[in-house]
Amino acid sequence: MHQKTAVMTLDRDVSLAPVDPRLFGSFLEHLGRAIYGGIYCPGHPCADEQGFRKDVLSLVRELRVPLVRYPGGNFVSTFRWEDSIGPVKQRPKRLELAWRSIEENRIGLDEFSDWAKKAGSEILMTVNLGSRGLEAACDLLEYCNFPGGTYLSDLRAQNGHKAPHNIKVWCLGNEMDGEWQFGHKTMDEYGRLAAETAKAMKQIDPTIELISCGSSNDRMPTFPQWEATTLEHTYDFVDYVSLHQYYGNERGDTQDFLARSDDMDQFIRTVIATCDFVQAKKRGTKQINLSFDEWNVWFHNTASDNDTMQNRPWQTAPALLEDHYTFEDALLVGEMLITLLCHADRVKIACLAQLVNVIAPIMADENGPAWRQTIFYPFLHASLYGRGTALLPLLSAPKVETSGHGAVDAVVAAAVKDEAAGTLTIFAVNRDLQHDIPLTLRLRGFAESEIAEWIVLENGDLKAENSAAKEAVRPAHRSDAVRSEDGWLLPLHKASWNVIRFQKKR
Repeated sequence: MHQKTAVMTLDRDVSLAPVDPRLFGSFLEHLGRAIYGGIYCPGHPCADEQGFRKDVLSLVRELRVPLVRYPGGNFVSTFRWEDSIGPVKQRPKRLELAWRSIEENRIGLDEFSDWAKKAGSEILMTVNLGSRGLEAACDLLEYCNFPGGTYLSDLRAQNGHKAPHNIKVWCLGNEMDGEWQFGHKTMDEYGRLAAETAKAMKQIDPTIELISCGSSNDRMPTFPQWEATTLEHTYDFVDYVSLHQYYGNERGDTQDFLARSDDMDQFIRTVIATCDFVQAKKRGTKQINLSFDEWNVWFHNTASDNDTMQNRPWQTAPALLEDHYTFEDALLVGEMLITLLCHADRVKIACLAQLVNVIAPIMADENGPAWRQTIFYPFLHASLYGRGTALLPLLSAPKVETSGHGAVDAVVAAAVKDEAAGTLTIFAVNRDLQHDIPLTLRLRGFAESEIAEWIVLENGDLKAENSAAKEAVRPAHRSDAVRSEDGWLLPLHKASWNVIRFQKKR
């Protein structure tokens, strides 16, 4: 028997946690056309005096990205940061091993800092714990953050940046559990190196926050023992453990694909449990929070990407990982954002990977315009309206059968209140491909609020894509919500992303 209605109960006074704005961060790696041909394109009609594309910057600012992870990713594990500073013409060109490309170092640490300021973003810096280690990480921190009077801080001033970059969040390497990673380490090897590096870095700048590498994904054979063992070493010195996860619809089973956010939820719960186990074992008082600093849909172009790297290597900024996203991808991205909001008590940082051209919400044609992919919109809505305090919802929903996940909730949702603005925003996805599902909202403590806006993303073609020429998937508005004795009744269309915004009466 198909249950007809989903019911969501919210109480103004029953909150989960404040939403850290850094939950809406992103990522830019020296990979493909993310930097060269993405944010940086001198000679383009939209380029500014530094060669940064102003149309791309405008779209990044539209997303209100507070934090951008840089410069990798796999790239960082052989990165020599010193190559990326000083006079550009004197910088070496290097073989970039992770993506088998040529890195020309035309954009480096100082230029990226300039770009981040223009974008209104902070930098989340990743240090190389693959081919390098403690000394290089400390040198990089000194160059970036020390005020002056030392060789490296004075070198920064000599390079045109007298004021420190003041980067406050740092990743201790990238995916060090992965055998694909240059400098891959065992659990104890990484834990020891990360702990000693963290200890030294906090001597230089005690105000920084540090992220210890967690598992590259929840399918790694060492998960979650990797988290338990590495945190035994790093617990006293770090503030976060990282999570990375990508999902794809390789089998062409959309209903099961849309259940993958349940996997993300379980991944987060397992890492939280592991962090709390280590805290208990160490009799610690510090809670380790989570940095989900790589997440997205990624699967469309893997065959062509492998062909480029294997058969046509050592190009400069080749087109890699340029997935063109569909409407169904946007639905899952919306569900993943809901999952992050539902764990706002422990997930404090998250980075949509990546930002421009490379598995990205923004595409930039080399000699043409920049444009919004389908996944741009759920991320935009969450970033604009998901800041405030996450509420703890009670949600009862009909089930939908899937081939790989069994019966799952057909409706997933999160809610965020902003007391200062007098708003309540509900994000909901009906992931049932066959049935419209009415959502009954029972609101406690919001009697003076009215629906100000109901934004939807829906399309009859699950495979619809956007392009520079045509935006097939874009938001629309609905106005057919009905007030009931219980609260509000909203008929959620099948396969739809919904943003319901309430405003307190003035």
